[in-house]
Amino acid sequence: MRLTVLHVGYPLAPVGPDAVGGAEQVLSMLDEALSRGGHRSIVVAPEGSSCAGTLVATPAPPQGAVLDDAAKEQAWRHHRSAIARALDRYPVDLVHLHGVDFDRYLPDPGVPVLVTLHLPPSFYSPSVFRLDRPDTFLHCVSATQRRVCPPGAPLLPEIPNGVRLEHYRPRRHKRGYAIALGRICPEKGYHVAAEAALRAGVPLLVAGQAFGYAEHTRYLEEVLLPLLRGAGPPRRFLGPVGLARKRRLLAAARCLLVPSLVQETSSLVAMEALASGTPVIALRGAGALPEIVEHGRTGFLVEGAEGMAEAMSIVDRLDPAECRRAAEERFSAERTAAAYIETYRRILGER
Repeated sequence: MRLTVLHVGYPLAPVGPDAVGGAEQVLSMLDEALSRGGHRSIVVAPEGSSCAGTLVATPAPPQGAVLDDAAKEQAWRHHRSAIARALDRYPVDLVHLHGVDFDRYLPDPGVPVLVTLHLPPSFYSPSVFRLDRPDTFLHCVSATQRRVCPPGAPLLPEIPNGVRLEHYRPRRHKRGYAIALGRICPEKGYHVAAEAALRAGVPLLVAGQAFGYAEHTRYLEEVLLPLLRGAGPPRRFLGPVGLARKRRLLAAARCLLVPSLVQETSSLVAMEALASGTPVIALRGAGALPEIVEHGRTGFLVEGAEGMAEAMSIVDRLDPAECRRAAEERFSAERTAAAYIETYRRILGER
């Protein structure tokens, strides 16, 4: 059965292989897998997105615009209009929503909807866990995330994330730096990584993008950059990096640091690092990271900057081949895509 799936991304973040956010990367992976498998993929996402299927573009915020409440309201209107146009034009079997604000542009009853909860449950409006729209299904991306959802929330079985293993390859010779990579915002804890690298005397590269939210840009300019410019081993902010540069940086790094201060639901960058033969050092309390990092085999789970610094001093004892082997065993994008397609079919069959 050939499927037609309408994917809807977060209205303020472009979708594509070079996307910064995990939800956008998962959407891109599914769009590519559906198209490659002979299905039809339609994607509602901001201008500047790229996809393998059909893009229904919504206006992107101007470069440097502040992403305040007014910008969100405007983006939601554009998304609602684009979704309505796509449903009117294409024979959509199922709508797959990926944004944290999906309830602001949830289509009217009719076509079935699957919602992937990419972020911690506390980031969503409480009402999304008791929607009364028929044929609307929610699921998590990890067992850790599912356990902290509101009791009684109607959830399908979780579908763990995966990465395109063919994009990442271990490198024979490592360089001496640690790397931290992702969205630049306070909850990602890059200041902890900077402190840990300083304690360990290890060079640090931070790569990623601060989107136009006032709190995020203030964190970059007033907290992170001053820390990186201080005395000690070299510490640099690289800004956003595309896929090609990201995989080179990950493969050459001595380790990836994941200093997140929130309950992460998953970590694509940790999976990408392991696929690159690079161990991961993460904070023990960072949500689902213990589902990804095998302590003492593919990385270390630690407490605070001091623990992260201590782990950096012994991380080269770990075998890059074991990191790659673990990624091949557990984090294949093909496995993830197959689970999503099976879920689409089950929803449509049960309906």
